[in-house]
Amino acid sequence: MRAIRGIQLIADERWARLAWTCISEPESTSTRDWIARHGPSASFRALLDGDLVADGRYDARLEALDLEGAVRALERHQIRILIPSDPEWPSGVDDLSEPPVALYVKGAPDLGGLLEESIAIVGSRAATSYGLRVATELASGLADRGVTVVSGAAFGIDAAAHRGALAVDAPTVAVLACGLDRPYPAAHAGLIAQIAQTGAVVSELPTGFAPQRHRFLSRNRLIATLTVGTVVVEANLRSGSLNTAKHARDHLRHHAMVPGPVTSQMSAGCHEWIRVHGSNLVTNARDVLDVMGRLGVDVSDLRRAPETVIDGLSETDRAVWASVPIRGGAGLDALARATGMAAMPLMSSLGRLGVHGLVLREGDKWRRPTPRRKAPMAQAEA
Repeated sequence: MRAIRGIQLIADERWARLAWTCISEPESTSTRDWIARHGPSASFRALLDGDLVADGRYDARLEALDLEGAVRALERHQIRILIPSDPEWPSGVDDLSEPPVALYVKGAPDLGGLLEESIAIVGSRAATSYGLRVATELASGLADRGVTVVSGAAFGIDAAAHRGALAVDAPTVAVLACGLDRPYPAAHAGLIAQIAQTGAVVSELPTGFAPQRHRFLSRNRLIATLTVGTVVVEANLRSGSLNTAKHARDHLRHHAMVPGPVTSQMSAGCHEWIRVHGSNLVTNARDVLDVMGRLGVDVSDLRRAPETVIDGLSETDRAVWASVPIRGGAGLDALARATGMAAMPLMSSLGRLGVHGLVLREGDKWRRPTPRRKAPMAQAEA
């Protein structure tokens, strides 16, 4: 057996899983199968004894493995490691064909509880001002209604979503594609620290691991399955947020889009997704909850324009009202010709319209009131 510092720790499943995360990448099918067949501790010992692989694929990482140092690093950075048997383990990730071997968490003491009612908001890094505003308002609206907003702490839409939740003093969860000791992007170190104070920062990678492209793609599957649904706010044709939407769809989660103008390249991916796959279109937190919220509780009525007095008129009165001119007025004979009505019912209709203020009588003529114009902003404020 190889000489590894702290090798005795792998007798405990928690530290055995830590050891596996230190030598294998996320979404490793072989690691998944070995752990399922032999358990974390026995499979790791079998690896060290040379009974699992003979191609040397893990040699370099095993040579550098220091389990005692890895445990101390977690303590130093106040990071805890979750394993599937822990009560706060988020069960959503178990739907993955290659679920995480372990999860590293900084922040909230009950990650599973925090994620019970959660929705992911993701999108373009190079977001427009429109996209940033929409993401912020969506996140604030959802967080205000008790929903935990989950995203990836990246530039653009991700950061806007986190800040929207923090703006209403609500917890939010950031899922990173690197070890939690090296927040990425570095420019968001302050934001990530703030997220950890009120919510949680999560990764399936141990300390010391750098962000790499394939790890972002693996991270996206976690964002999709930790939550009940994913909302994409702006995405270009190559946006990784569409990968998150794909994972959400493939794992039977809700997915929704907030596309921008058809002329915006930042929204080309959303429009193409809608054209090819179909998706729910949402405009605000109420729409999102109507799709992803509690059945029968968060449902929203169809939007309708505000009703006016005219909407409540009978067909006859509406026809008379439409025949009355705004300027100059019209006499009874002219209105009778315009409406095809006899004098008595026409007078009755004009009387009802007058009660509602929809027509004015001036001598022997009737006219509609002149529509009011909105005052200029400066006058309105004065």
